[in-house]
Amino acid sequence: MKAGQDFFNAYNHDFARVAVGVPRVRVADPAYNAAQTIELMERAIAERAVLALFPELGLSSYTCDDLFHQRALLDGVQGALRSVLDASERLPLVAVVGLPLQLEHVLFNCAAVVHRGRVLGVVPKTYLPNYREFYEARYFASGDVARQRSVEVAGQVVPFGSRLLFQATNQPKLTLHVEICEDVWVPIPPSSYAALAGATVLLNLSASNVTVAKADYRRQLVSGQSARCLSAYLYSAAGPGESTTDLAWDGHALAAEVGNILAESQRFQDRTQLVTADLDLERISQERMRQNTFGLNVQHDGLPADAFRTVGFELDLPRTGELLVSPSRHQRFPYVPADPARRDERCSEVYEIQVQGLAKRLQFTGIEKPVIAVSGGLDSTQALLVCAQAMDRLGYPRSNILAYTMPGFATSERTLAQARRLMDAVGCTANEIDIRPACTQMLKDIGHPFASGQPVYDTTFENVQAGERTSHVFRLANLHRGLVVGTGDLSELALGWCTYGVGDHMSHYAVNASVPKTLIQYIIRWVAQSHRLGTDVSDTLLDVLGTEISPELVPVLEGGDGIQSSEAIVGPYELQDFNLYYTLRFGYAPSRVAFLSYCAWHARDEGVWPDVPPELRHQYSIGEVKRHLGTFLYRFFQLSQFKRSAIPNAPKVGSGGSLSPRGDWRAPSDGEAAAWMAELDLIPEDATTYAGR
Repeated sequence: MKAGQDFFNAYNHDFARVAVGVPRVRVADPAYNAAQTIELMERAIAERAVLALFPELGLSSYTCDDLFHQRALLDGVQGALRSVLDASERLPLVAVVGLPLQLEHVLFNCAAVVHRGRVLGVVPKTYLPNYREFYEARYFASGDVARQRSVEVAGQVVPFGSRLLFQATNQPKLTLHVEICEDVWVPIPPSSYAALAGATVLLNLSASNVTVAKADYRRQLVSGQSARCLSAYLYSAAGPGESTTDLAWDGHALAAEVGNILAESQRFQDRTQLVTADLDLERISQERMRQNTFGLNVQHDGLPADAFRTVGFELDLPRTGELLVSPSRHQRFPYVPADPARRDERCSEVYEIQVQGLAKRLQFTGIEKPVIAVSGGLDSTQALLVCAQAMDRLGYPRSNILAYTMPGFATSERTLAQARRLMDAVGCTANEIDIRPACTQMLKDIGHPFASGQPVYDTTFENVQAGERTSHVFRLANLHRGLVVGTGDLSELALGWCTYGVGDHMSHYAVNASVPKTLIQYIIRWVAQSHRLGTDVSDTLLDVLGTEISPELVPVLEGGDGIQSSEAIVGPYELQDFNLYYTLRFGYAPSRVAFLSYCAWHARDEGVWPDVPPELRHQYSIGEVKRHLGTFLYRFFQLSQFKRSAIPNAPKVGSGGSLSPRGDWRAPSDGEAAAWMAELDLIPEDATTYAGR
């Protein structure tokens, strides 16, 4: 967004609200059909949409058959179009309507793109189905036979052809292309070429009668085309009122974006419907920029630069006043599906990726003994579960796992007891080493004040303990011909919340390195609830989930506030994982990340994580969002890259990214965070006193 724009308005963050309408029609009654279309256009404006799509031949109805060759109907359609044009003068949106149009004695099945009293262009249907129940070639000619590049419609001479792009000059990321029904059912739809030519929002006016299971195939077509073209795809099928002489109609409206269905109508309704969706134009742009093969496809298979004509228009964007996107549009936990069934599937798949990665590394090295430090916290618990499953997969006894809990100066009785119980329940070879004597000697050797009795708990004090644990497990791996399994996760790598080198930063193989903290919590919960490793393990896992996240490196001082809290220092992991996903996966600007975060987190959402107690269902103000995002940006871009530039091997588990320099993220270790930190100034401190509201 730009300085001075309303922060709480989605249009200022490159969203566009669009509508797909399914009007009730009467067969061969253009005046009635125009009135229904105009009513839905008005509803779209009320929803603050800037684009409305309507079905194929919607001004005449699709099921006119030989009536399409009657002059009275064709003239009536022209009158209907003029009605829509007149209404559009007062309605600030683009409307795309379907109509039959005669041009030089030939009839075409067309879409008219209408804006503010103008016809921006007319697009004819290219592929006319003439099989099974379809007889379109009886009435219409393909757009490919047209010789004209312009046509007179409603007293206006406008561009005509299937290779037209319609671009909002004041929002160039909104570039439209229109195709009609069967055009998307062919092997190479016209919209594929349009996407390569720059179209970001693909529109399909359809009739598409309903048959058993056809709706599922439509969803596949629409979502698949949006994914393949890295675009949005809107689809409107004919609905109530069409002739049922031989066919039936379900009024199926869809909106998809890069493979995801965003909105869908209720099928088989005897009423008009309007569904809206907030398209993320910046996401489409980022995906095309990041996926270099999209550009290669333009080079190898795109049409000549002048193959498409671009029609520019200035769109009335409602940039003022609050307009948030739905929390479901960008869910609070981007790494964790909200749907329980999909969530379980995600947990299972991530778990299997981790297990496969570790099993392969053990097989390749010929090592049969994983060595792991177990703290009783989340990360080491998850890594130990992966080790146990890898042993089962390879046919080795779990006793081959050499697990060590190593209490230090701040280890709590709770986590120590959990580590002991977990190691016992898993069936590994459990060991306990008190690292305090070795740490005391190290602190004495380097002249640290703590060695002389002073309560100095600085970074050196903490890192001596972290380093001692890592030193022990590496030497134990040497002694027993083992392989050190790393426990640190993606969230910690993003925030630099790990001790570099001889510390928890290093291992022989890091199973958690691309798994964020929020997802680890759910994988552990999934293992516990599925009892994959037995009831005893499940009970301990639930206790681990209820433990506050802490490195336990600083002792609790008398009269203090409790244990050393990681989240009090680096921010809530649930919020920082959100920041990480949209920064790493899409490269969004901080102001945009903050807007999405506020949309997702500013209100209590009882539908998120339904198995989490109500007191743990958090919400964040815009001030809190800004403060924690500032922490994230500084730690991610300024402080921590040198650690990520030298991390061990680890399996990538998700499209949300990994931070390995051999994978999704390569960055200079001495880069500056100044550009990102400067963007924080665009984020308000308080929503209630913000001038834009």
